[in-house]
Amino acid sequence: MPNLIEMDRTVTLAEQLKDADAGGPVVLVNTFVVPPADAERLLAAWSADAAIMKRQPGFISTQLHRGIAGSGAFLNYAVWESVAQFRAAFADPEFQARLADYPDSATASPHLFRPVAVPGICVA
Repeated sequence: MPNLIEMDRTVTLAEQLKDADAGGPVVLVNTFVVPPADAERLLAAWSADAAIMKRQPGFISTQLHRGIAGSGAFLNYAVWESVAQFRAAFADPEFQARLADYPDSATASPHLFRPVAVPGICVA
């Protein structure tokens, strides 16, 4: 099971999961770090999790990235229709049971985001 390290220690994932959902879609960014020797096990565990999440209501998309040059760092970017739908999927017993498949050496840092508009640069 991965060790959870909060991305933002002032706002935990648990607090984010209580969000009232006023803002619509959310993006889950989750970084994983494992020793390179455990990378294949992490990939297998993540693939099984992604297959479960794809079946959940509100799932839009996901993409896994890996650091280059033999890195054991991974970044998952997943889009959900709402916090409520992500919360329900995250609480799914099948998903929760699969967390034990991750290497004990893994750390995970999940956090929810919403797009920010920056005039002249990007839209929300």
